Amino acid sequence: MVSAHITTSVLGERDFDSPIDDRWYEDYRPGETFEYGWLALDEDEVVEYATRYDPQRIHTDPTWAAESGPFGGLIASGWQTAGLMMRMYCDHYISAVASLASPGVDELRWSTPLRPGDPVRLRVTVREARVSRSKPDRGLVRTDVSLLTEDDRCPLSLTAMNLIALRPTT
Repeated sequence: MVSAHITTSVLGERDFDSPIDDRWYEDYRPGETFEYGWLALDEDEVVEYATRYDPQRIHTDPTWAAESGPFGGLIASGWQTAGLMMRMYCDHYISAVASLASPGVDELRWSTPLRPGDPVRLRVTVREARVSRSKPDRGLVRTDVSLLTEDDRCPLSLTAMNLIALRPTT
């Protein structure tokens, strides 16, 4: 599996103005887009994950996947692909001090297979940020999320919803 010690980097011209350990609801501005990367899975990681959690032959049997599978080779489980996304999302995007929870995701899509060795980058765009009507100490941030390969294929896209605490007042 992907090591917890993997470091990825900011790929765009800029990042948030505030670091992840001092990032609050107010720092998520609609329309802003950021990119981070790169991560890749090797064949052993794909097979190991799938053997345990998603034991379909397209993920677990490289020979069968290459000779008889619908994708012409081994592909990562969509759920493992989501795990790669989450690694970069937590490392770079979602606040380490103000993230409260997520009520869910919308529009989860696996549009193209992720193959072993394909490096991916994370692109996030703040779609909406609004203060909660029922709990005014937090806001709801909706984010368009995509994982993209080097040739801009999109193995995963979704809209994330996160509850983020407002910056404390002094």
